Amino acid sequence: QVQLVESGGGLVQPGGSLRLSCAASGTIFSLNVMGWYRQAPGKERELVALVRSGGTTDYADSVKGRFTISRDIAKNTVYLQMNALKPEDTAVYHCNAVYTVLSGAKFISWGQGTQVTVSS
Repeated sequence: QVQLVESGGGLVQPGGSLRLSCAASGTIFSLNVMGWYRQAPGKERELVALVRSGGTTDYADSVKGRFTISRDIAKNTVYLQMNALKPEDTAVYHCNAVYTVLSGAKFISWGQGTQVTVSS
């Protein structure tokens, strides 16, 4: 089982920046996809950004040009650099990983989440 530990959330003013980190640990044969989702109060969880093992990325339209996802394969860590933050970016951000174990079975893990609040 893979454990995901997130860090880097907090309170920031509109226009500011934050960097989230998510480190994966446990029995991993292959990390296929790592990504970030967010859930604001009263809303459904939505994809923010993901990066695949080959390096390709996807972003929600609402964050394109402002957020950048990157991955350190050696450290099994994914980062989300968030710039030009807006109040509507306020949410709990959850790390997600799709991974394969030695048997070939695939699993999904979620982190517990880190709060990001954008407010003046």
